[in-house]
Amino acid sequence: MTVGILQKTSGRRAAPVKALVMLALGLSVLGLSACSKKELNYQDATVSDLWYLGHKYMRSKQYKLAAAAFDEVERQHPYSVWARRGELMSGYSHYLANEYDDAILAADRFIQLHPGSPDAAYARYLKAVCYYEQITDVGRDQKVTQQALDALNEVVLRHPNSEYAEDAKLKIDLTKDHLAGKEMAVGRYYLKRHMPLAAIGRFRRVVEDYQTTSHVPEALERLTESYLMLGVIPEATQTAAVLGANYPGSLWYKDAYNLLQGKGLKPELSPSEVAKREKAEKVREEESKQPDSPAS
Repeated sequence: MTVGILQKTSGRRAAPVKALVMLALGLSVLGLSACSKKELNYQDATVSDLWYLGHKYMRSKQYKLAAAAFDEVERQHPYSVWARRGELMSGYSHYLANEYDDAILAADRFIQLHPGSPDAAYARYLKAVCYYEQITDVGRDQKVTQQALDALNEVVLRHPNSEYAEDAKLKIDLTKDHLAGKEMAVGRYYLKRHMPLAAIGRFRRVVEDYQTTSHVPEALERLTESYLMLGVIPEATQTAAVLGANYPGSLWYKDAYNLLQGKGLKPELSPSEVAKREKAEKVREEESKQPDSPAS
């Protein structure tokens, strides 16, 4: 069975994912082009009739009816080669109808029944995308975001060479950034209310668990601020030094530098000194790239 990356023509996400191939080859093999029945009775229907009906409902965007038709393929003809394909098409139909829970159930069932199938990669990807498209803003509970991250990691871990792995990796980065954003929002809430201990736990999690996200520079600056609020000077200066070493040109390092100066502390390096070091390092790199002069 050949499947591709998912795509919704109209969905909840502005950035669509790629499209599922609709088994057109299977339709021609079964000779469905001659089928013209307006409606089919699910009782004692042939594989061809059920598959045609499901495909017809898909084309008319009646996704719930399409899912029911594909379910009947698997129920009435469990030993047919089309039964397994019907399971996936049912899940995909539920996905297009924004019935994410039903789509996830269908994907999970396929994985349990056919763990060694090449199409298990698609089933796991479908499940992951269903969670991913339910991610809400950072002001709400992020349980579904964590579920999306876990499911996307499953795709990459179990199917690293599949056509879905690269898209899953991209979504993993975006999902981690979202989870880090939630931690930052909670940490800022605690810091604003002068609860530095609680804030530190949130900011440290960003630094330790979401190191590749865009929130790390701010997290380090907020940690510096929290440590100063507690009067823990060594940790404050050390955190500011880490911030300066890794993000020397950022505004967050300038803020951390000013915070330390405001407490009468001498930071390791000023932003201007960091800039000078960066410039000198770039000059050395450029000089090292120059070819050696020919021997005279």
